[in-house]
Amino acid sequence: MNRRFFLMLLAVAAVFGGIFGFKAFIDTQIDAFFDEMPVPTVTITATTASVDRWTPELQAIGSLEAVQGATLSTEVGGIVREILFQPGTEVVEGTPLLRLDTETDRAELVSLEAAARLAEQEWQRARRLVEERNISEAEVQRRRSELDQARAAVAAQRARINQRSLRAPFDGVLGIRRVNLGQYLSPGDPVVILESVDPIYVNFTLAETRLGQVSTGQPIRLRVDAFDETFEGQISAIEPRVRAESRSFEVQALLQNPGRRLRAGQFARVTLATGEPETLVVLPQTAVRFNPFGNSVFVLYEDEEGQLRVRERFVETGQRRGDLIRILDGLEAGERVASSGLLKLQNEAPVEITDQAQPSEDPDPRPDNA
Repeated sequence: MNRRFFLMLLAVAAVFGGIFGFKAFIDTQIDAFFDEMPVPTVTITATTASVDRWTPELQAIGSLEAVQGATLSTEVGGIVREILFQPGTEVVEGTPLLRLDTETDRAELVSLEAAARLAEQEWQRARRLVEERNISEAEVQRRRSELDQARAAVAAQRARINQRSLRAPFDGVLGIRRVNLGQYLSPGDPVVILESVDPIYVNFTLAETRLGQVSTGQPIRLRVDAFDETFEGQISAIEPRVRAESRSFEVQALLQNPGRRLRAGQFARVTLATGEPETLVVLPQTAVRFNPFGNSVFVLYEDEEGQLRVRERFVETGQRRGDLIRILDGLEAGERVASSGLLKLQNEAPVEITDQAQPSEDPDPRPDNA
């Protein structure tokens, strides 16, 4: 019994030993095959680390705002009798824009003016009589008071009539008309927008950490989506307090706008210089492999057989500008690196270079439909 059990165990061990041995032999052959298999050559584009001069800058997002702007309306209600402006035209301060019906008010004014003239005649008569000692001084003062009240009533009525006309409060450009002839206009109803946009403001916010880098009079550059050009201005005001909820502060800059192409409410990208130009090493951003554990580049070199290969090297990166990125450490100017195809690369991989589909290296790229 014991001998038979021993033989059975021996047979089982031989079977399993053969299976595991065969599996180990197959794995060894597979590993040897892959170890001896040549690494395929990867096609990439290449670029050279170059030296450039960058001025330290801050970027911000802002909105344009008119130096003066208002939605004009009347102080009192009434029927619109005259519209004296054309939409979109320029006006100067004091230009009449609209008049409401004043027929009833003018009739009342005529009555008050007649009463004022009568009060003046009564006062003049009282002055002569007091000189002849026919009336008392108190009577003269009473009639003088009546004259003053009559004149005040006339002035008040004229003011009410003036309130029924609308004038431009400052020089500017009119917008779209919001009223029609014969329409009843309530107090505060919008008539037209008037804005003065030459010069024009741009308002933007910066983080509180940038507070020491901005000052009044500092030049700025501005771009808007509507035009493919840069506008220049100067910082005119800095908010004296930092917003506690966002830890940011507001900055206002003034730009000349002689062509009135910039309009209030436009989205603006603001750039302001914060120092003197610096000389630095730059690469296109496509040449850098960004990893959580550190950024790296693939540097090109030739092996002993003249085969072009890449070697991964960790670098310290800095500010980005357009398609370019600053290299703070780990790479010298003039070294060639792979600029595309990085996902296919590994350390010591053989490569060949193509000039097709070369990545952009523009520090200020502009899309064709911008």
